[in-house]
Amino acid sequence: MDPSLASTIATDDSTCPTGLEPLLGGALREKAVWVDESVCIGCRYCANVCPNTFLIEPDFGRSRAVRQDGDSTQRIQQAIDTCPVDCIHWVHYEDLEELRRYLGEQQFQALGFAAPSRRRRPKQGST
Repeated sequence: MDPSLASTIATDDSTCPTGLEPLLGGALREKAVWVDESVCIGCRYCANVCPNTFLIEPDFGRSRAVRQDGDSTQRIQQAIDTCPVDCIHWVHYEDLEELRRYLGEQQFQALGFAAPSRRRRPKQGST
């Protein structure tokens, strides 16, 4: 593969990025990884297996997929398989926005704190 192709700009709509592809040259996957934070218990297994894909959100202590191209498909599948509450899923890229809206409407209690928190989950950045 010619490395100079990385700096070329497409002139037709057929090869323009859609914004749904993994960033930074990652291989295009058929599906995206998504964490249902309303089910997550904050065990951190996924962040240990795939530290480039998942992080623990600091306000509520739940996992979040922050990069779709952070780790290989095999490692992400390993993180999915190690999740004790089955809250990590492969979803279609087109479904991500609706799933984010769903989570934005949920109320969470921060994990690891004695007093219940009724704050709304903060807006999620792009993945």
